[in-house]
Amino acid sequence: MRASPRNPFNHWSEILVSDFMSAQTRTETDSLGSVEIPASAYWGVHTARAHENFPIARRPISVYPDFIRAFACVKQAAARANLEIGALDEQRATLIDRACEEIKTGMLHDQFVVGVVQGGAGTSSNMNANEVITNRALELAGHEKGDYAYINPNDHTNHSQSTNDTYPTAIKIALAFSLGSLLEELRLLSESFAVKGREFSHIIKVGRTQLQDAVPMTLGQEFNAFAVTLREDIERLQEAVSLLGEVNMGATAIGTGINAPKGYKESVIRHLREITELDLETAGDLVESTSDTGVFVTFSGALKRSALKLSKISNDLRLLSSGPQAGLGEINLPARQAGSSIMPGKVNPVIPEAVSQVAYAIAGSDVTVSMAVEAGQLQLNAFEPIIAHSLFQSITWLERACQTLRVNCVDGITANEDRLEDMVARSVTVITALAPVIGYAEAAKLAKEALATNAKVSELVVSRGLLDQDALDDILQPSKLAGLAPETGAIPVITGDAAAEGADA
Repeated sequence: MRASPRNPFNHWSEILVSDFMSAQTRTETDSLGSVEIPASAYWGVHTARAHENFPIARRPISVYPDFIRAFACVKQAAARANLEIGALDEQRATLIDRACEEIKTGMLHDQFVVGVVQGGAGTSSNMNANEVITNRALELAGHEKGDYAYINPNDHTNHSQSTNDTYPTAIKIALAFSLGSLLEELRLLSESFAVKGREFSHIIKVGRTQLQDAVPMTLGQEFNAFAVTLREDIERLQEAVSLLGEVNMGATAIGTGINAPKGYKESVIRHLREITELDLETAGDLVESTSDTGVFVTFSGALKRSALKLSKISNDLRLLSSGPQAGLGEINLPARQAGSSIMPGKVNPVIPEAVSQVAYAIAGSDVTVSMAVEAGQLQLNAFEPIIAHSLFQSITWLERACQTLRVNCVDGITANEDRLEDMVARSVTVITALAPVIGYAEAAKLAKEALATNAKVSELVVSRGLLDQDALDDILQPSKLAGLAPETGAIPVITGDAAAEGADA
């Protein structure tokens, strides 16, 4: 008889990191039986089974450090609340608290090994946290890992809790933590565009609508608009994150608060606010809050909005820099790497291209979040793990995209002033400024003739006797053509302070 093909994921130990492979083991038991656990591991039997069951993404939850830190905050607040109401003795509560504090500082993150894609509505992540915290607490007390008779992952570290309140709470806290870094990168990128707006404020160019010549503007106005639109996204993201402050700690399984002692709900939210320094509050209806994941749709939508607008800006940069000889060629992007294996000297706009690809991924993640939110049934949404993974990946990638766009592209952009000046001089777009004086029909005729003969509009206007040179020069002042402030000849530009004030509003 031919042997069956070997399942590469048949045993969890086959997909664990190599230093666990050669370690001595300890035996841990759950309701399904016993499992050998590497003696050095801080995780236990529940984590081992999840590791075996979900070898899907090959990415552990530790790739999102803010999520691990947030989980430690949740468990720490629970320990303090349980101590306060007398549900947990001081010695165990203190040891759990100390272990959580260490994890918050970055210790033991490599022990959070369950995959980002998992069944069970996040139970695997919650148990991974319970086991790591418990075994570190045991170690602090001088006990062996796995000595759960002294401190137990379920009975003590998870006391008064359920995955169904700790997991979504940790997700919301982690998103609030992560957003701070993203907002800072958006602020810096906005300021970089504002700096270019000031640098290019004197350069007149042809503005375009539908890729066709429209009316004159300045290159500074174009770049300042990029700065302003990014500042608006900062404000929208802050509005979205404010919705994350409502959490369901104390809800336990489905929102009824079963197994949560009296006073726990009030105590845990107070400690959680103190630990995280976030404006958190307990949801008014815990049953509704436990089943409703609509806030993640709103937050995901805000990320998508920001990503797509960033992609639009990236597309504009690619168009404006196209060429360098046969395209628009109005600006120069920094040359970052060789652009072709066959065309010598070719340089491509690789940074904006990468940013747009991030935007496409975030748009796809938004669809995933939307479908997962819709698929929740009855009192719980089982698909929060893919919601969490999608949001954490989106916020991480968007932050990094902003950084590389700023550092490797925007800060080094230069203008082709001679080309822009020549394009404006030969453009018929100035005819729009003359239409109120000479009439729309006459202006249209002049534009058609200028295009056919390659003559300058200004020369045709004077030769036809429609305006004298002084009147023409007054109408065609660069400041008037571009709508600049008459007293200064400049446009208002966003400054670093203004950007920060807008973001903090």
